[in-house]
Amino acid sequence: MAMPQRPVPPGRTPPQGAARRLARVLAVTAAATTALAITAGSGAQAAPRPDRNEVKAQVDQLYAEAEQASEKSNAAEEDAKRLQREAGSLQQQVAVAQDSLNTMRSDLAMVAAAQYRAGGMDPGVQLMLSSDPQDYLAKARSLAQAGQQRADSLREVQQQQRKLDQRRAEASGKLVELEAVRAALAQSKQQVQARLKSAQALLNSLTATERAQLVSQDAKEAQERATRGTDRIDLGNLPPSSDRAAVALAAALSKVGSPYVYGSTGPGAFDCSGLMYWSWRQAGVTLPRTSQAQAFGGQRISLAEARPGDLVIFFKDMHHVGMYVGGGTVVHAPYPGARVRYENVSAMPVAAVVRP
Repeated sequence: MAMPQRPVPPGRTPPQGAARRLARVLAVTAAATTALAITAGSGAQAAPRPDRNEVKAQVDQLYAEAEQASEKSNAAEEDAKRLQREAGSLQQQVAVAQDSLNTMRSDLAMVAAAQYRAGGMDPGVQLMLSSDPQDYLAKARSLAQAGQQRADSLREVQQQQRKLDQRRAEASGKLVELEAVRAALAQSKQQVQARLKSAQALLNSLTATERAQLVSQDAKEAQERATRGTDRIDLGNLPPSSDRAAVALAAALSKVGSPYVYGSTGPGAFDCSGLMYWSWRQAGVTLPRTSQAQAFGGQRISLAEARPGDLVIFFKDMHHVGMYVGGGTVVHAPYPGARVRYENVSAMPVAAVVRP
């Protein structure tokens, strides 16, 4: 039976066997700690990489949100241009009205000065002193008429002053509204950039090969939807609704393969509404700039009545648009990184069909 060891008094060296045992405990503890740290580090490095399909779903959502913000930005930019023109016109009207008013006031001041220099003699006294009463009465009638003209001029000055004040108030209101629209425009652009930055960060989490596969897969799926599994797109045999629609259709089809760029209206790159805007401009028709405004820029018809050249507005908030090309197919600018292409009209929820 082993004898129990007595505790070592403070300040004394422990026996040699106890020292060896202590050293072994410390070594085992250090090894375990090191192994734990390595395991934790390896676990952090071996965190599961993002799934390509999950990344695609998140990126698609961010692109949709960016497009919504982009259409708001386009609308705000158009409002800003309109308000700038209106404010400029009102300011010009104010300047012209001010010059006219200054001239009228100057004329009245000259008449008033002439009357003051004449002494303002009473007309009855002038008649009594006149050597030719008939001549005086004729002049008096002329003076009365002149007085009436001055009174009319004075009233006109007052009316011009009121109009001038109104124009100034309108111009000030337009400038205030313009500043508010510019603030909204800046906010929308920030939202677009934030969504695009987040989408790019997600894409950067994939390898270059995976990113290329993602783009290729998306284009292939769109082609399969448009061709319905065949080797070519069947656009049917319906003619465009008008000669202008035929020109717009040809213009849109000529841009298949062009890149998508937010806020662009061609001729080298487009966003969704920009492609419609540019294509119809080639036919001499100026559409509203945004998809939401384009939804109300013509005659509403049903999808069953759609003809080549008609606009198809997608999603409940109408933030996307394409051009019907026939056979249940549209041509549209889809999203950043993709190019203008064909798509089955049923690939997205249809909100409206419009014939410009």
